[in-house]
Amino acid sequence: MPNTNSSIPLLISLLILLSLTSLNRAAIRILIGTCHASGFLTGKAGFCTTQNYASCCQTGELYPQYRCSPAVTNITNAKLDVGGFSQGSDGGAAAECDGNFHSDNDLVVALPTGWYNGGRRCLKKIRINGNGKSVLAKVVDECDSVNGCTADQNYEPPCPPDVINASPGVWNALGIPTSKMEVPITWSDA
Repeated sequence: MPNTNSSIPLLISLLILLSLTSLNRAAIRILIGTCHASGFLTGKAGFCTTQNYASCCQTGELYPQYRCSPAVTNITNAKLDVGGFSQGSDGGAAAECDGNFHSDNDLVVALPTGWYNGGRRCLKKIRINGNGKSVLAKVVDECDSVNGCTADQNYEPPCPPDVINASPGVWNALGIPTSKMEVPITWSDA
């Protein structure tokens, strides 16, 4: 008669392997730290404020959508982009976290959908390092990586998954001219 007790560890290992292979692609991407486009949004043009070098949606153009961002570590690589948070600026609607507009001098940022994490970083500070300097900035908004090309998003395309939209105040604190547009930085939760 075969020994069934020795088959139990093999059966458990097989069940674990099967459960891992049934994970959806998004979960696997998060586990291995990569982030790829989850779909495409068909652009719709509208009134777009081009303050802070904003790029505007073009009707019929396809824009990638991201439901993820690269994994957050103690030193997360990102790109800093300038964004407006005041009324009538290229930021579109009031900040999602507090429902307010913010001065260009305020040290505030909008994080892409994955890093925004469903609002879990709302009103918390992050540390941004760039140009040999460091600054604490408050998360006040989501830079939507899935939706875009609407009035609420200033008719701009969805945000890339690794870009932090920062007020001119953040750029000034880092000593970086806003004319540089996208600048490599690192960031972490404060």
